[in-house]
Amino acid sequence: MALTDNSRGILLMCGSMLGFTLNDTFMKAVTGAGMPLFQAILLRGLVSSIGLFVIASRTPGGLQLLPQGKDRKLLTWRTCGEVFSTLTFLVALTHMPLANLSAIMQSLPLAVTLMAALLLKTPIGWRRFAAILVGFLGVMLIIRPGAADFDRWSMVGLASVAGVVVRDLTTRSFSSSLPSTTGAIWASMAVTTMGAAGVVQEGWQSVPLMAIAETSAAAGFLIIGYLCAIKVMRVGDLSVVAPFRYTSLLFAIFLGWARFGTLPDQMTLIGGAIVVASGIYMLLHERKRRLAAAT
Repeated sequence: MALTDNSRGILLMCGSMLGFTLNDTFMKAVTGAGMPLFQAILLRGLVSSIGLFVIASRTPGGLQLLPQGKDRKLLTWRTCGEVFSTLTFLVALTHMPLANLSAIMQSLPLAVTLMAALLLKTPIGWRRFAAILVGFLGVMLIIRPGAADFDRWSMVGLASVAGVVVRDLTTRSFSSSLPSTTGAIWASMAVTTMGAAGVVQEGWQSVPLMAIAETSAAAGFLIIGYLCAIKVMRVGDLSVVAPFRYTSLLFAIFLGWARFGTLPDQMTLIGGAIVVASGIYMLLHERKRRLAAAT
């Protein structure tokens, strides 16, 4: 039986979230085993950049490295957001459980909606605003300011959300003529350059064969995440597909338990559930508004 566009979109979204989470899992494993963070970033970036160049070269019109007009400035901002978010995310990931950090990252759709309203003047009603506030309370339950287990790494995780917001808002403003692979290649090259700069400061350490294999696996899953994320934007109804972004929290909980033997505590699970519920409510409400406008 042929899949509908929405079914394909759901599978692509789940594939994207699984790819990114597996990438995170392997990066946490190699840095936890002793590989310096910037060295891991450099090795992963070299593999992923080569892979993306090959894919772009085989895609008609996909290898456009120098955008024109406003796309050039937007791409610069997007790349800066990507570098900042990657660095802060991986730093936080080396110091906190995968599922806890993933729970914090679930606030991303709420943060993007709020900043789009503030910066791009996107209309936002009181229901969506209330959902954002409820989601923010869920984030507070996860990071628990003032609690004994609260530390600066939770704030580093929130800083990563801010970097992704910059990345996503600039991406929304790209012209339709700019290939998605262009943004992915520039992001990968910039993050790789950041890793190389860090290695110059930290120095190079010998790398076991297993660590090289795991870093290469991280790069492979990162490419899968990138490609699925690009394709999902072109298939199906986004209001139907977008809620499946939250499967990343389920993947993170399972992989954190299977690989590292860690599970989030009850308050983190409650906070994550509140954030996810707020985001899903906001997406469903937006779909209802669009259907009403169409009829």
